[in-house]
Amino acid sequence: MNDRPTINAEADFGETRGPADAAVHAPPTPMMEQFIEIKAANPDSLLFYRMGDFYELFFDDAEKASRALGIVLTKRGKHQGQDIPMCGVPIHAADDYLQKLIGQGYRVAVCEQIEDPAEAKKRGSKSVVKRDVVRLVTPGTITEDKLLAPQESSFLMALGRVKGAGEASLALAWIEISTGVFRVSETTPEKLAADIFRIDPRELIVAEPAFHDEELRPTFDLVGRIVNPQPPSLFDSASAPSRIARFYDVATPDSFGAFSRAELSAISGVIAYVEKTQKAERPPLSRPEREQEGATLFIDPATRANLELLRTLSGNRDGSLFRAIDRTVTGGGARLLADRLMSPLTDPDAINGRLDAVSFFMGETRLSEAVRLSLKRVADMPRALSRLALNRGGPRDLGALRSGFSAARTIAGLFAGATLPKELATAIAAVAALPADFAGHLDAALGEELPLLKRDGGFVRSGYHGELDEMRALRDQSRRVIASMERDLIEETGIRSLKIRHNNVLGYYIEVTANNQAALNGSDEAKARFIHRQTMASAMRFTTTELAGLETKIANAADRALTIELAAFDQLVAEAVTHADAIRAGADALAVLDVSTGLAALAAGEAWCRPQVDQSLAFDVKGGRHPVVEQSLRRTASAPFVANDCTLSPDGNDKNGAIWLLTGPNMGGKSTFLRQNALIAILAQMGSFVPAERAHIGVVDRLFSRVGASDDLARGRSTFMVEMVETAAILNQAGERTLVILDEIGRGTATFDGLSIAWAAVEYLHEKNRCRAIFATHYHELTALAGKLGRLHNVTMRVKEWEGEVVFLHEVGKGAADRSYGVQVARLAGLPDAVVARAKEVLHQLEEGETSGKANKLVDDLPLFSVAVKREAAKPIANDALSEALKGLSPDEMTPREALDALYRLKGLAGK
Repeated sequence: MNDRPTINAEADFGETRGPADAAVHAPPTPMMEQFIEIKAANPDSLLFYRMGDFYELFFDDAEKASRALGIVLTKRGKHQGQDIPMCGVPIHAADDYLQKLIGQGYRVAVCEQIEDPAEAKKRGSKSVVKRDVVRLVTPGTITEDKLLAPQESSFLMALGRVKGAGEASLALAWIEISTGVFRVSETTPEKLAADIFRIDPRELIVAEPAFHDEELRPTFDLVGRIVNPQPPSLFDSASAPSRIARFYDVATPDSFGAFSRAELSAISGVIAYVEKTQKAERPPLSRPEREQEGATLFIDPATRANLELLRTLSGNRDGSLFRAIDRTVTGGGARLLADRLMSPLTDPDAINGRLDAVSFFMGETRLSEAVRLSLKRVADMPRALSRLALNRGGPRDLGALRSGFSAARTIAGLFAGATLPKELATAIAAVAALPADFAGHLDAALGEELPLLKRDGGFVRSGYHGELDEMRALRDQSRRVIASMERDLIEETGIRSLKIRHNNVLGYYIEVTANNQAALNGSDEAKARFIHRQTMASAMRFTTTELAGLETKIANAADRALTIELAAFDQLVAEAVTHADAIRAGADALAVLDVSTGLAALAAGEAWCRPQVDQSLAFDVKGGRHPVVEQSLRRTASAPFVANDCTLSPDGNDKNGAIWLLTGPNMGGKSTFLRQNALIAILAQMGSFVPAERAHIGVVDRLFSRVGASDDLARGRSTFMVEMVETAAILNQAGERTLVILDEIGRGTATFDGLSIAWAAVEYLHEKNRCRAIFATHYHELTALAGKLGRLHNVTMRVKEWEGEVVFLHEVGKGAADRSYGVQVARLAGLPDAVVARAKEVLHQLEEGETSGKANKLVDDLPLFSVAVKREAAKPIANDALSEALKGLSPDEMTPREALDALYRLKGLAGK
């Protein structure tokens, strides 16, 4: 960036030049004053300051951007005697740099020239062009294609809080500025983190007093740097109705529904932030839609992380459940699939409505394939519409709407006369309701090849606008137009030597020889039409009103053509915004079709079944599989996945679900079995078929999973402390409709402490929570509880021993494991043979001591590990009998019989 030429003729950015001692006290230049003033109004953002063809950054902004973007840091001028750090990015590549900055958590204020430089010069040669921030670019308010992942939503969320009667009520409002989604729901301090992680926003704005509230601070610490404190005036619930009414240009927002004060605060906050960041532009947001409390499955943050729904524990999408089930072909469909995966339903009727749609396409494979083929032509209409409404769109965004309308017409025709389930019937109605008149207007107006930027022109179809066609002809075929006029004049005057010529002095002119000049100026009528311009020695030059007008048109044709195209573009954009609601509804319907056909393709390809979902407390899975692990095994072709049953349904006279106490060896598949049943519940309630032969799922209202171990050093929590915090959350919140998945509770502390905690936790789950649960443990002592607790059943991961080796069958069966086979797993992991041998020896002594009551004499009975290793290393291996016998053999000189006899002798020596 330091080798580019100066690209702006404005006053130098720095203090006046002169002696060093004078420069220190020199006043700042007008441009310096302008920059400082704009920067002061945006202290928390990097300021992209427009100078010609570059966005420049100065002072601390330049140093931060230089490090973040890896660009050269230079300097320009001085301020208070110090060099001014500077770096810059070219306008045409700004999106790429914005993407990097936003990804690193920065916010950017884009400062543009809002005045023509010619106007600035009228105020004086040293006048600075007026500039102002036209937009704040933040993680939750981006709309550009380069900055957005097509398959991922980019939510901006606001937290509203209203205090009263000694307690505070909370609400969340979240929007997708690039698609217009706007939702709101109430929450509680206990549910706040879970709701935030469910929505997975890119940015969370909160009022500064709430940000510093001790009760809410743990949540903000947990969600990390996405939290952005804002002035409390943005969240004022009293002024919220008027703010909402102004934004939607309505007299009152009462028709939107009855919202609580906390909800109004959250809605006001998100709208105020949009107004603050988008300045004069307004995105076409849909009206706020309330989510009913309890309508979605509650999944706490730890469970979401453990189950790797959208991302793996390392943060990657590959290996997640979403990646395993995604068969969508559009960006909108992928976002809807992710939304359903993160927010499974709890209403059986709504769930079965989604399952009906998938079942329909399972039975109509040809129709499903035809729909998917048409959907591949659908561009991202909601995001294109948002860019157009925010004045950031181009001709290709209009083209995206056109292609979407075209595909929608085709898809609607495919369903003509079909009997459809409710969800599909509603979707097809919305698709059919896309504005046909606007679609026809786009078809008529837009050409086939569309430029990226509207300023490039050439996107309006020939024949759409008569004057535009004329201007294009003048611009592109001026010689042909002049030649045509020349032919007409020759025929009219009969002067065969008449020529229309051009020079830089006269422009276009008509030239005839001196002998023919009388035909052009001999009569009053001719003189009135042909205006004399110049007399030459052998020729006369004239012009006409028509020729002068044509010359002006040719000179201005390109500008006029672009002006006409830009006016047509603005007209089409205005029409698109007018139809915003219908376009969004149609795009949402196409996303529903994409998800339904995608899940049908998934179910058919993976042999998944339709689950039975109802209001019971059943949980009965026949032949269940882990969707991610199964696909991974298929790719590596290492082994087929072993399916397993799981039955947690009420048994006998007890109305509550069962608890399975799962024992078995490490590497036996316990964690996989635990997770797969949780994932099956999520898949069923999001409206998908499930990886099983048969499944009956009574609706789960809360899902908790405590699988795996990790510490939280930032908050001073050890692995065991994290485990206990998560376990406490489960035991304090689980109810009879809850599904709990617990693995190895109590293993992070002393044996008796851990066993006691695990024992008490099992009893509490059984007696107090009365939920459906799978509790995996290595504490075999817990299996004795099955005889005491009626709903507790012992199951184990089966293994088989063969010639001293352990074979993991990955099968779940009734009963309890008698040991954990940890030493065998350690050997498989590659521990040194000496360590494995020593471990076997210690294990034998421990087991023997436990039965004889002499376990406490282990230290006396067994030598120290270091001694054992030294003893083993000191054995005279080179001089033993077996080694001596081997040295005496000459294989090349032995007959087969002699070799066989020698082999038997060696075997005898080895056995001694």
